[in-house]
Amino acid sequence: MIHELKVMRGPNAWSNLHHRLIVIKLENIQDEKLNVQDLCSRLADLFPPLHKAIHETKACSETIPKQATVARLLALTGLELQILNTPGLFYCDSHLLGQSSFYSVFEYRNEEHGRFAATIASNIMKAIISGEDYHSMPEDLKHLKDLASRHIDGPSTAAILNEARSRNIPVAKIANGKYALLGHGKHQHKIEASISDATGMIAVNMAGNKSLTKQMLADAMLPVPQGVVITSEEELEDTVKKLGYPLVTKPLDGHQGKCITTDITKFETLQEGFKIAKSYSRSVIVEKYIKGNDYRFLVVNYKLVAAARRSPALVKGDGVLTIRELIEKTNKDPLRGKGHNSVLTRIDVDEITEKLIAIDNRTLDTVLKEGEIQVLKDTANLSTGGTAVDVTDDVHPDNIRFAERAARIIGLDICGLDIMATDITKPLAENGGAIIEANAAPGLRMHIAPSAGKPREVGKAIIDMLFPGNNNGRIPVVAITGTNGKTTTSRLMAHVAQHLGFCTGLTATEGIYINGQQVVSGDCSGPKSTAVILQDPMVDFAVLECARGGIIRSGLAFDQCDIGIVTNVAADHLGLKDIYTVEDMARVKEVIPQSVKKNGYAILNASLDLVFDMSKRVRCNVALFSLDEKNKHVVEHCKNGGLAAVKDAEGNIVILHGDKRIVVEQVKKIPITMQGRAGFMIENVLPVVLASYISEFPIEKIKEALASFHPTEEQAPGRLNVFDVNGRHVMIDYAHNPHSIQAFAELMHNIPEHKTGIITGVGDRRDEDIIEVGVLAAQIYDDIIIRVDDDTRDRMPEEIIQLVERGIKKEKPDKHYRVIPEMKEALEYAIEHSEPGSYIILNAELVSKSIQMVKELKKVYETLVK
Repeated sequence: MIHELKVMRGPNAWSNLHHRLIVIKLENIQDEKLNVQDLCSRLADLFPPLHKAIHETKACSETIPKQATVARLLALTGLELQILNTPGLFYCDSHLLGQSSFYSVFEYRNEEHGRFAATIASNIMKAIISGEDYHSMPEDLKHLKDLASRHIDGPSTAAILNEARSRNIPVAKIANGKYALLGHGKHQHKIEASISDATGMIAVNMAGNKSLTKQMLADAMLPVPQGVVITSEEELEDTVKKLGYPLVTKPLDGHQGKCITTDITKFETLQEGFKIAKSYSRSVIVEKYIKGNDYRFLVVNYKLVAAARRSPALVKGDGVLTIRELIEKTNKDPLRGKGHNSVLTRIDVDEITEKLIAIDNRTLDTVLKEGEIQVLKDTANLSTGGTAVDVTDDVHPDNIRFAERAARIIGLDICGLDIMATDITKPLAENGGAIIEANAAPGLRMHIAPSAGKPREVGKAIIDMLFPGNNNGRIPVVAITGTNGKTTTSRLMAHVAQHLGFCTGLTATEGIYINGQQVVSGDCSGPKSTAVILQDPMVDFAVLECARGGIIRSGLAFDQCDIGIVTNVAADHLGLKDIYTVEDMARVKEVIPQSVKKNGYAILNASLDLVFDMSKRVRCNVALFSLDEKNKHVVEHCKNGGLAAVKDAEGNIVILHGDKRIVVEQVKKIPITMQGRAGFMIENVLPVVLASYISEFPIEKIKEALASFHPTEEQAPGRLNVFDVNGRHVMIDYAHNPHSIQAFAELMHNIPEHKTGIITGVGDRRDEDIIEVGVLAAQIYDDIIIRVDDDTRDRMPEEIIQLVERGIKKEKPDKHYRVIPEMKEALEYAIEHSEPGSYIILNAELVSKSIQMVKELKKVYETLVK
């Protein structure tokens, strides 16, 4: 059923609005005997939620092909399976690409959950179509529920992330989901629950050592209970003599109220409490028990933002049910669940519960009288089933200052203070209140969803601290795509930004670069490389080359960009991944301008109607570029106040903004244009000039940057790189498809010297594309050598050679050429059989390898000369 499954994680070619999608390419189904109505009926019987969904979406229409119906039903089933555990998902669809490739598409919230839903949906439909019963549904649904529970954010994390998303701050999970990353580049912050990378380690360690916390607060003359730290039971008697009753025992480094015994008034209970605490920690705190209510004060950025009165887990009698039955009834509350992901926690019957019941001379089978209370835990933590009531508005101003000072003394920017006091509407000094503990990573759910009282926007307070004012954690992002020219455009854009003083991150065909230094080599024009740049804490300006492969495979790795550039769209990679026409390819490339933020700019090539037409569908501003200043689209656009860049009749790069005209520089003074002879390079410069202008870079700085960017192996590897080898000019260029070679031909026609072309075809391209390489080579070069790439991409080398030969003979039947498959041997032959001063053009896909080979040959010839 599933031929291929892909996961979209950002803007994609399937939907402008839905970024997180499961995309399934279906296997071909022999549908002659397929009964659509029977399929729908059996699906709905097996999974009842589909009854309504199938009816509402008219998924079983007889008017569409059966294969399309299967695709639609698969998408609908995958969606409905997820909705059981993650409500709020709505989008599903089916698509036909080409003549026979059907796709099912549906949104997901968690990737693993969505993938498994797709697998279940496929298995169900495969069984039904094959006439078999499907017996694994109960186990599948259980596993699906477990996956949803495993990946759901806890209430503290969710409160912070939801606030971040509402502020348009980028959110990503990193380190296998352990941390959340908020923001991009140098503006980023990491959080784990309610602790952030801005929280000091010393403060966290101090809060984790309860004795040290008390000492710090006591030294600042803040009220804390008197106590000692002991390690052996023999020390208990001296402790009682020193402190007196009532007492509390707790682990030195405990949390969430674990292993605490309170209100101890007997030595036997003290011994028992010591053992319980000792089971958790090597050292035990014994301190005076402070009578009163249990409060949690939340201080963020040293300001009190919420306060709650906590009550321990308890049940209230009705004269009918036993304590055990009352606990079971309480746990049926849908707000209660296991762990911290629910608003309230289930009450577990443990040793402490049984002890408290026994102290009251009761058992779990005792029936409480109506209104009678049974306390079940000796701490008021929500993690043990307690409840909380918001009292933020009741806190006395002195107590607010008291709490804020305590947080500063410890140094916790997000601090949960546990306070015992009889009345917080009065100063603590007047009622014997004290700080019991300070907590790093305090739980937020008691403030977000209190059992009673006003919910507090504590997630907002944390985000306001991490991203003050209008800071949304974003850095400028320029995304660049196109069939040809995108790498040079990306490199030049990064060079300009770096010249302006930005720490620039660049992804490109040859690697990942940070401030001009290569940190990863290889083809890095996909979403994984994008994530590396956006997650790097040094980067404050991102330039991202976005190739069609990554867009098709998983979409973009960012939710929006400031500027999106489309250099061109041409016939390349057609016939791959169900992209059959140039129009199909344009739809993929259009993902970039569609991802531009509303007040950003899509920069489009006005000379190509396929690219210009994207301007009619984007939701952002549009800027155009063209080598022809009289281009009709540019003229009309600027007439309406629009922005454009052109090369004028005098050979200048000119910015047009409405009726405003800004001359930037003469093209012949821009090195990458080869003194203005390389028109395709001028076409790469134009969108960079526009993007720089939109980014408010000064014109003089733009000119300086353009003048310092050269077609060298360091700045533009594989783009018009010229090496003098034994008196010959060896030029390495990446031109590898008919469109790029045709553009390259213009430059070659402007070079009068003898030219030898060392050419090849790319194995995974269509036959006609490889033949066209031969046709163009025959037009451009005086002599031709056909070679073969190391990676022929599942095509026999002989077949590639024959197709190139067909192209040469088609254009010029009498054209002389030679076949030398190995690149180094081909280059050596060209050098030996050409005249000094002539050009040898090496069209190379593996740029770094080709450059290294040429440099080694250069050294060999220099040694021979010496």
